[in-house]
Amino acid sequence: MSGVTYDYMEQYIRELIPSNVGILEELEEFALLNRVPIIQKETAKFLQLVLTMNKPKKILELGTAIGYSSILMSLTLNGLVEITTIERDKEMVKIANKNIEKSGLQSSITVLEGDCLEIMESLQGQYDMIFMDAGKAHYNHFLPNCLRLLNKDGVLIADNVLFRGMVASKELATRRKVTIIKRMKSYLELVSNNDELITSVIPMGDGISVTMRVNTLSSKEE
Repeated sequence: MSGVTYDYMEQYIRELIPSNVGILEELEEFALLNRVPIIQKETAKFLQLVLTMNKPKKILELGTAIGYSSILMSLTLNGLVEITTIERDKEMVKIANKNIEKSGLQSSITVLEGDCLEIMESLQGQYDMIFMDAGKAHYNHFLPNCLRLLNKDGVLIADNVLFRGMVASKELATRRKVTIIKRMKSYLELVSNNDELITSVIPMGDGISVTMRVNTLSSKEE
């Protein structure tokens, strides 16, 4: 069990999701064989749903790994999107660029090598969606720049926010993960208690939070 949902629920939901083919299937097999963490099946399907509904033109991703989620997002939008993704691990950057080239999505996806926080501080412009899947202990540190870079109608999605259920349950928490747990709780409190934001935390995969600005809702009602 992931600690977020019961085994039987997780298994049933995953059985409902058709298997991927082509480059996504290859990357899933590579990730499993090499123990590289990528987004879980149900998280990937949720991400595709949001992308299909919102059709963002510019996406910022924090945490590239092997390029799986960037490629998934670009394919979902038929390559009609500009994705900037940040990764600090040099080896992962090489693998991601190779996979992006193999998928033929070089014109859609740009990988920036370096520390997420440092690179974010140098970025300008606005993004329609930000997908946060980098260092789990730094989500609260990323948030100010995420809000600065997110356009007024933009969506901020953060993965792993319940971190194997440890964020919600002291019984599941381990000493080695205390710092991550505390900082993730801080992130969730920041996005949940800010009157200018509306956030929903979804117990799916390893926990997903979806955040938008409140004035987005009021402006659409006027």
